[in-house]
Amino acid sequence: MDVQFIDSHTRRFAEELRMPTSAKLFRTFELLARFGNALGMPQSRHLGGGLFELRVRGVQEVRFFYTFHRGRAILLHGFIKKSARIPQREMDFARRKLSVLDEI
Repeated sequence: MDVQFIDSHTRRFAEELRMPTSAKLFRTFELLARFGNALGMPQSRHLGGGLFELRVRGVQEVRFFYTFHRGRAILLHGFIKKSARIPQREMDFARRKLSVLDEI
C-alpha cells in the first residue's frame, strides 16, 4: 500500500525529528505500507470516523493521524505527544484535514 503525506507541513514535521525517533517513525511507515488496515496495536489504533493513530514510542512519543483514501494511507497530521491523552486541538486539526480530503 502506498503511504503519502497530505501536505508539505506534515512531511517536514516527520523529516525534522531527531534520531533515533526519525528511524523508528520511518520503520513504522514501512509497517503501515506493508500491512495497511491490518496493522494494529501497538503501532496503530482506530479512533473512529475513518481516523487512525500511528504510534511511535521512544525518547519522543510521536503520533501521526492517518486515514485510508482511494487505496492509499494518507498521513494527515503529526505531533509530539507530551501527555497521557491526545490533545483535543490535535484531534480537531486532523479531523479538519480529513474533511477536506473527503471533499476531493
